[in-house]
Amino acid sequence: MLQIGDRVVYPMHGAGEITGIEEYDVMGQGQMKSYYVMEMPIGGMRIMLPADNIDKVGLREVSPTDMVDKIEEVLKGDPIKAVGSWNKRFHANLNRLKTGDILEVAAVLRNLALQDRIKKISSGERRLLDTAKQIFLTEMVYVLDGTMETTEVWLQKLLEREN
Repeated sequence: MLQIGDRVVYPMHGAGEITGIEEYDVMGQGQMKSYYVMEMPIGGMRIMLPADNIDKVGLREVSPTDMVDKIEEVLKGDPIKAVGSWNKRFHANLNRLKTGDILEVAAVLRNLALQDRIKKISSGERRLLDTAKQIFLTEMVYVLDGTMETTEVWLQKLLEREN
């Protein structure tokens, strides 16, 4: 059971803080359902999560601070060589993001960011890169106990390298 103030990660959306628990009548049928209210650190986005569905959506706690070294290793690591059509790469990366694992998200972010520097990526992969970056940054703001700006600077420094 989640508590107000818990910081959690919702796969494919990112991290946020549980700011409330609200009850709503579902489709006007007189059947009240509980929802967790999750506020995201980017753009003040608010997500309503059905309390009876929390176990099925892959919600997890924000990564502990002792994961930072592993995350940095992934970001500094060598990118996986892009093989196959952009469509196959897109779906492979999308599946990695859907896991919700911060290390998988970091690897997708690294691979797409570095590939984009070498040869511009497709518009579909660009959207995926933007999604990966948002998911990654929202969680890392909490992990590093920083701001969005300081966390983005930290990320850019880790991704800087010679081609």
